[in-house]
Amino acid sequence: MTTIKSIVFIGVVVLMSSCVSTAKFPVSQVTPAADITAKIQKQGKPNYLVTITAENLAAPERLESARKIYVIWAVSENGITRNVGHFTQKNAVKATYKASFPYQPVEVFITAEDEEGLCEPAGIEISRTKL
Repeated sequence: MTTIKSIVFIGVVVLMSSCVSTAKFPVSQVTPAADITAKIQKQGKPNYLVTITAENLAAPERLESARKIYVIWAVSENGITRNVGHFTQKNAVKATYKASFPYQPVEVFITAEDEEGLCEPAGIEISRTKL
């Protein structure tokens, strides 16, 4: 009986981990010390959970062209770019973003902006990755 439980548990873990896709952002020319990753997980039709983690990301005020906030943008399968939020920086070491999307994003990028609620990117692009 214990063997069956173990096999079922391992199967569930493998299935759950196979549903998560991880993408690493390339090294940024603007913030080269930043280590940024994105994870996407299907939550059910049609929702996708996206988690972005940035370690060692300089405060936007410390950039060569100082800005106020890092904004996260997602590109949908039909090419529409949307402002999906911004980083919540609790300290200088780690910034996180987590949200559920009603569509599958194919690309995510981060810009440094002066305003949070923009409809189109206007600031400095930090990094971009395909999911």
